Amino acid sequence: MKKIFFIAVIALAAVFETNAQQYKVITSVESIVPNGLGRSRIVNALEDKDYREYTSVQTEEDNTRNKSKRGEIRVKNFEETKLLNFYNIGGIRFQNIAANDALLTSMINDMIANGWELAFVTSAVESEGGKGDGKGIFITRYIFRK
Repeated sequence: MKKIFFIAVIALAAVFETNAQQYKVITSVESIVPNGLGRSRIVNALEDKDYREYTSVQTEEDNTRNKSKRGEIRVKNFEETKLLNFYNIGGIRFQNIAANDALLTSMINDMIANGWELAFVTSAVESEGGKGDGKGIFITRYIFRK
Protein backbone atom coordinates (compact mmCIF):
# COMPACT_ATOMS: atom_id res chain seq x y z
CA MET A 1 0.00 0.00 0.00
CA LYS A 2 2.84 2.38 0.86
CA LYS A 3 4.52 1.68 -2.49
CA ILE A 4 1.34 2.48 -4.42
CA PHE A 5 0.88 5.72 -2.48
CA PHE A 6 4.54 6.69 -3.07
CA ILE A 7 4.29 6.00 -6.81
CA ALA A 8 1.04 7.99 -7.03
CA VAL A 9 2.64 10.99 -5.31
CA ILE A 10 5.65 10.89 -7.66
CA ALA A 11 3.39 10.59 -10.72
CA LEU A 12 1.27 13.51 -9.54
CA ALA A 13 4.35 15.66 -8.92
CA ALA A 14 5.65 14.84 -12.40
CA VAL A 15 2.36 15.98 -13.95
CA PHE A 16 2.50 19.33 -12.14
CA GLU A 17 6.14 19.90 -13.10
CA THR A 18 5.47 19.36 -16.81
CA ASN A 19 2.76 22.03 -16.90
CA ALA A 20 4.47 25.17 -18.18
CA GLN A 21 3.28 28.49 -16.86
CA GLN A 22 2.01 31.16 -19.20
CA TYR A 23 2.48 34.89 -18.58
CA LYS A 24 0.59 37.93 -19.85
CA VAL A 25 1.59 41.59 -19.47
CA ILE A 26 -0.95 44.41 -19.49
CA THR A 27 0.27 48.01 -19.21
CA SER A 28 -1.44 51.14 -17.96
CA VAL A 29 -0.06 54.53 -18.98
CA GLU A 30 -1.41 57.51 -17.04
CA SER A 31 -0.56 61.03 -18.09
CA ILE A 32 0.97 63.41 -15.58
CA VAL A 33 1.00 66.27 -18.07
CA PRO A 34 -0.52 69.43 -16.58
CA ASN A 35 -3.76 70.91 -17.95
CA GLY A 36 -5.15 67.55 -19.05
CA LEU A 37 -3.23 67.55 -22.34
CA GLY A 38 -1.88 64.00 -22.08
CA ARG A 39 -3.40 60.64 -23.00
CA SER A 40 -3.97 57.80 -20.54
CA ARG A 41 -4.72 54.18 -21.52
CA ILE A 42 -4.69 50.50 -20.56
CA VAL A 43 -2.93 48.59 -23.36
CA ASN A 44 -3.33 44.84 -23.92
CA ALA A 45 -1.63 43.05 -26.85
CA LEU A 46 -3.93 40.56 -28.56
CA GLU A 47 -1.19 38.77 -30.46
CA ASP A 48 1.99 36.98 -29.41
CA LYS A 49 5.51 37.72 -30.56
CA ASP A 50 8.57 35.48 -30.31
CA TYR A 51 11.43 37.61 -28.98
CA ARG A 52 13.96 35.25 -30.66
CA GLU A 53 12.88 36.52 -34.08
CA TYR A 54 14.14 39.98 -33.13
CA THR A 55 17.26 39.03 -31.17
CA SER A 56 20.80 39.23 -32.51
CA VAL A 57 23.98 37.63 -31.18
CA GLN A 58 27.06 39.78 -30.96
CA THR A 59 30.48 38.42 -30.08
CA GLU A 60 34.05 39.48 -30.80
CA GLU A 61 34.42 36.83 -33.52
CA ASP A 62 30.97 37.14 -35.09
CA ASN A 63 28.77 40.16 -35.32
CA THR A 64 25.60 38.47 -36.62
CA ARG A 65 22.68 40.86 -36.71
CA ASN A 66 19.02 40.07 -37.01
CA LYS A 67 17.84 41.69 -40.24
CA SER A 68 14.21 42.13 -39.13
CA LYS A 69 12.72 45.56 -39.54
CA ARG A 70 11.42 47.54 -36.58
CA GLY A 71 7.98 47.66 -38.16
CA GLU A 72 7.78 43.85 -37.97
CA ILE A 73 8.02 44.05 -34.17
CA ARG A 74 4.93 46.23 -33.87
CA VAL A 75 1.75 44.60 -32.62
CA LYS A 76 -1.21 45.61 -34.76
CA ASN A 77 -3.89 43.79 -32.76
CA PHE A 78 -4.34 45.25 -29.30
CA GLU A 79 -6.97 46.58 -26.94
CA GLU A 80 -6.82 50.17 -25.78
CA THR A 81 -8.98 51.21 -22.82
CA LYS A 82 -9.26 54.93 -22.17
CA LEU A 83 -8.30 56.24 -18.75
CA LEU A 84 -8.57 59.76 -17.38
CA ASN A 85 -5.55 62.02 -16.94
CA PHE A 86 -4.27 62.82 -13.45
CA TYR A 87 -4.43 66.58 -14.12
CA ASN A 88 -6.84 69.00 -15.70
CA ILE A 89 -6.84 72.79 -15.91
CA GLY A 90 -7.67 73.01 -12.18
CA GLY A 91 -4.76 70.76 -11.15
CA ILE A 92 -4.70 67.21 -9.82
CA ARG A 93 -8.07 65.43 -10.10
CA PHE A 94 -8.60 62.82 -7.38
CA GLN A 95 -11.91 61.91 -9.01
CA ASN A 96 -9.97 60.91 -12.15
CA ILE A 97 -7.61 58.75 -10.10
CA ALA A 98 -10.59 57.01 -8.45
CA ALA A 99 -12.17 56.42 -11.88
CA ASN A 100 -8.91 54.91 -13.19
CA ASP A 101 -8.71 52.69 -10.11
CA ALA A 102 -12.24 51.43 -10.81
CA LEU A 103 -11.34 50.58 -14.42
CA LEU A 104 -8.07 48.89 -13.43
CA THR A 105 -9.88 46.90 -10.73
CA SER A 106 -12.42 45.78 -13.32
CA MET A 107 -9.62 44.68 -15.67
CA ILE A 108 -7.80 42.77 -12.92
CA ASN A 109 -11.02 41.07 -11.77
CA ASP A 110 -11.81 40.08 -15.37
CA MET A 111 -8.35 38.55 -15.81
CA ILE A 112 -8.73 36.60 -12.54
CA ALA A 113 -12.21 35.41 -13.60
CA ASN A 114 -10.58 34.09 -16.78
CA GLY A 115 -8.09 31.96 -14.85
CA TRP A 116 -5.16 34.39 -14.57
CA GLU A 117 -3.38 35.20 -11.33
CA LEU A 118 -1.85 38.64 -10.73
CA ALA A 119 1.78 37.66 -10.14
CA PHE A 120 3.71 40.94 -10.23
CA VAL A 121 3.12 44.67 -10.53
CA THR A 122 5.86 47.13 -11.42
CA SER A 123 5.60 50.85 -12.04
CA ALA A 124 7.69 53.86 -12.94
CA VAL A 125 7.41 57.57 -13.61
CA GLU A 126 8.98 59.27 -16.60
CA SER A 127 9.22 63.02 -16.37
CA GLU A 128 11.19 65.68 -18.17
CA GLY A 129 12.16 67.16 -14.81
CA GLY A 130 13.55 70.34 -16.32
CA LYS A 131 12.30 73.89 -16.04
CA GLY A 132 8.53 73.89 -16.51
CA ASP A 133 8.39 70.06 -16.38
CA GLY A 134 5.66 69.90 -19.02
CA LYS A 135 5.83 66.19 -19.88
CA GLY A 136 5.46 62.93 -18.01
CA ILE A 137 3.78 59.55 -17.66
CA PHE A 138 3.10 57.08 -14.88
CA ILE A 139 3.42 53.56 -16.28
CA THR A 140 2.40 50.33 -14.55
CA ARG A 141 2.89 46.79 -15.84
CA TYR A 142 0.57 44.10 -14.50
CA ILE A 143 2.08 40.66 -15.00
CA PHE A 144 -0.39 37.78 -14.86
CA ARG A 145 0.30 34.04 -14.88
CA LYS A 146 -1.72 30.96 -15.55
